[in-house]
Amino acid sequence: MSQWPGAYFEAAFSGREVFFRTGEGDVHLRVTVDGQAVSVLRPGHGLHRIGGLADGDHRLRIEIVSENQTAPINFEGVFGVPARAKVVAPRARQIEFIGDSHTVGYANTSSVRDCSDEAVWETTDTGAGIAGVLARRYDADYQVNAISGRGVVRNYGGVARDTLPQAYPFTLFDKQVWYADAAWRPQVIVVALGTNDFSTELTSDERWKSREALTNDYEIAYAAFLRGLRLRSPDAHIVAWGGEGSEMAAASQRVVARLRAEGDARIVFAPVAGMGLTACHWHPDLADDRAVAAAVAAILDMDADLWAGR
Repeated sequence: MSQWPGAYFEAAFSGREVFFRTGEGDVHLRVTVDGQAVSVLRPGHGLHRIGGLADGDHRLRIEIVSENQTAPINFEGVFGVPARAKVVAPRARQIEFIGDSHTVGYANTSSVRDCSDEAVWETTDTGAGIAGVLARRYDADYQVNAISGRGVVRNYGGVARDTLPQAYPFTLFDKQVWYADAAWRPQVIVVALGTNDFSTELTSDERWKSREALTNDYEIAYAAFLRGLRLRSPDAHIVAWGGEGSEMAAASQRVVARLRAEGDARIVFAPVAGMGLTACHWHPDLADDRAVAAAVAAILDMDADLWAGR
């Protein structure tokens, strides 16, 4: 069961066909075999067959490319009968991505800015976005903890839902089960939060009476969130990024400077210039996703010991 975006499943098998089962929930999947796209589908509940393969060893990957805030998605497994299943070892490198719609890949494959809700859903592709680009560059497993419309202290338009830091510790958005995975020890954490805190005007019924008050609360809360990430991952390289010149980027950069002044030398801010934002509702497009990934990679590649032994 999964609700955070960007989940994927991999299996190795030997044979001419393989099956997988999806449970309840509306989901948009990309299926690849041996790195080649087999289909992009919206399968619904049921058993699905991938056949017509050459006899031999294969690697199957199933990615959830859509965002599903309303309910979790059930993925019920891969079945290889009569194929012969093989063990898939996890990658040694791990990258965690934390953010909002920009990290989700909200409508990033769209070529227009004016979109319906259905068009947004159909053109969102987390795996083609920042997370997928960087993970493929470094042959890393990745985890995406991002929700469109959520901020650090304030959501888009002041909507009264959990902020990202409030939702982050849990396996699902119902907050019933705390997330825990002893095998998840990311060497890199990429964070971008704040766009939704600042992108809309304050309304009279919100608790902040000025942008200055909002900014102050944001910086205090974002610093606390990043300190918490550091406690959980003491050796990870944390890269916070933001679109150059934005209110969010300026505030985020001040937060990172504060943490570095406190002695955290492994947190860095990456400004990203020249984003086109041509996807739905002025969101990053695929070129922007690659630009963000390149800005983050330029920082990571300066640390020769980042992936030592991995």
